Amino acid sequence: MESKLEKKYGLFTAIAMVVGIVIGSGVFFKAEKILTATGGNLKQGILAWIVGGIIMISCAYTFSVMATKYQYINGIVDYAEATVGKKYAYFVGSFMAIIYYPTITSVLAWVSARYTCVIFGFSITGGECMTIACLYLISSFTINALSPVLAGKFQVSTTVIKLIPLFLMAIVGTFTGLRNGMTAYNFTHTVSASTANGLFTAVVAASFAYEGWIIATCINAELRNAKRNLPLALISGTLITMAAYILYYIGLAGTVKNEIIMAGGEAGAKLAFQTVFTSIGGNLLFVFVIISCLGTLNGLMLGCTRGIYSLAARGLGPKPKVFSQVDSMTNMPVNSAILGLFLCGIWLFYFYGANLTASWFGFFTFDSSELPIVTVYALYVPIFIMFMVKSKGLNFFNRILMPCLSLAGCVFMIIAAWFAHGMAVVAFLIVFFVVMIFSALILHRSETVNK
Repeated sequence: MESKLEKKYGLFTAIAMVVGIVIGSGVFFKAEKILTATGGNLKQGILAWIVGGIIMISCAYTFSVMATKYQYINGIVDYAEATVGKKYAYFVGSFMAIIYYPTITSVLAWVSARYTCVIFGFSITGGECMTIACLYLISSFTINALSPVLAGKFQVSTTVIKLIPLFLMAIVGTFTGLRNGMTAYNFTHTVSASTANGLFTAVVAASFAYEGWIIATCINAELRNAKRNLPLALISGTLITMAAYILYYIGLAGTVKNEIIMAGGEAGAKLAFQTVFTSIGGNLLFVFVIISCLGTLNGLMLGCTRGIYSLAARGLGPKPKVFSQVDSMTNMPVNSAILGLFLCGIWLFYFYGANLTASWFGFFTFDSSELPIVTVYALYVPIFIMFMVKSKGLNFFNRILMPCLSLAGCVFMIIAAWFAHGMAVVAFLIVFFVVMIFSALILHRSETVNK
């Protein structure tokens, strides 16, 4: 007998979930990079936030329609299976488990550590920072592995806490900047001439801050009147997120000159908070930023611990019987979780050697915080195309127009990644295809054994 989840969430709860899932550390982490990429051109930086937000909103809407059509579907792997097929879903799942979740999680561990180092005056590329990053990874893993309930409570708490510095800077920083003229100065002065690739680089950076919205489609089975409320929640939630990010960006510009933020990086952001909220208040709000990063890390670690398990539960991937085991005490896929932590450690080592010091990897050097996210947009393309082919019962707006806009957004992200990262995209694609070939060999072996 099939069990059904209770329809317990209304529209406003769903909107709050979308906002809580999407808003994370990315806006704090990437605001300075967007400003640098555009040469301190505040208007062009805002345009990057808008373009990235529109791509997110169009894709979110298409997936929301997909979620209402394929009821009880959870996550991109299942959407891939419903539209393209089981084999494609398997390769999407392999990418998510081996590359996507571990790379983003390892970067978030370092982001959390670097803001901690700013508070204590340590180097953000030195041994102290990497040690703290490792401790954050292990702590997040431990909380998720030993007490999923505690991890869930921590996630809820950080969702509330991370909104505090965001909205305070957006409101107080903007008001202060309008009063003292700093906002007008930053809007009318640029630090350097922006390059042709500046906007593309900024949009790719913004994609990191907007990532996570697809997770919200998982609540469709528990949402009252899902066919109406899920699209409304996703559109409203993503619009609120985009507005919050832009207002924070403008608020930041009302505190100190753009060149200070660009030159100082995280120290510049700390100075911005201290300028508006005094030294003590600025440091306190900066602690909230760290907690926000740790909350995002906690959520991503949850995905890491279940990455290989999502394949093993389907009887796929390496050693399905081993990695599909769930601990009866903690209700956690322990073997999958341990492998997830191990992959995070490998990708953290890579991130340090490729991005924080003189490159250890030669040609194979790329930004593991952005290119995996752009790859997800590339993986959406076959899903959107097959959705249009198979969804004959939908109206033109839902079947053709919005999926085509989503496709255009995905293609834009792919092009932007090339302009932003150049040959590093080739290096990343080589690593990507090696992982896919490895996954194909495992799939072939499992199919041979099961014959």
